[in-house]
Amino acid sequence: MVDILHRAGIKSSVDEVYAALTTPEGLAGWYTTNTQGEGNELGGVLQFRFGAGGFDMKVLELNPGKRVLWEVVEGPEEWIGTHVDWKLDQVDGYTIVLFKHEGWKEPVEFMHHCSTKWAVFMMSLKSLIETGKGAPDPDDTKIDNWN
Repeated sequence: MVDILHRAGIKSSVDEVYAALTTPEGLAGWYTTNTQGEGNELGGVLQFRFGAGGFDMKVLELNPGKRVLWEVVEGPEEWIGTHVDWKLDQVDGYTIVLFKHEGWKEPVEFMHHCSTKWAVFMMSLKSLIETGKGAPDPDDTKIDNWN
């Protein structure tokens, strides 16, 4: 199994970042404007839709200010059963976000695409929190024909 890993420092409190990861409004501000579901309750399912398709994630863990963990339950075959893990820590006025999309069976070309897109969306999250304006889909940076 292989994982996608990213780290970003966001000049904010962990509470602000946690809210952006657990509420439909927060998620719609940096990930995709077409976000629905319950991100702030265990067992809740978030539905994310993009121009090129979408996926559903089940909330497995919520530890306010510390961690958010999702499992992909619907979407591209390569994603089903993988986990998206957000670990948060407060360090010198920054929230350090350690991101992991774990459990990929193999590093297929689609994984390379997704790694870049997760980085794009991490920067969108950072921008939303620090400036009040993210770049969620459909206004995100497009990187190829997969978007």
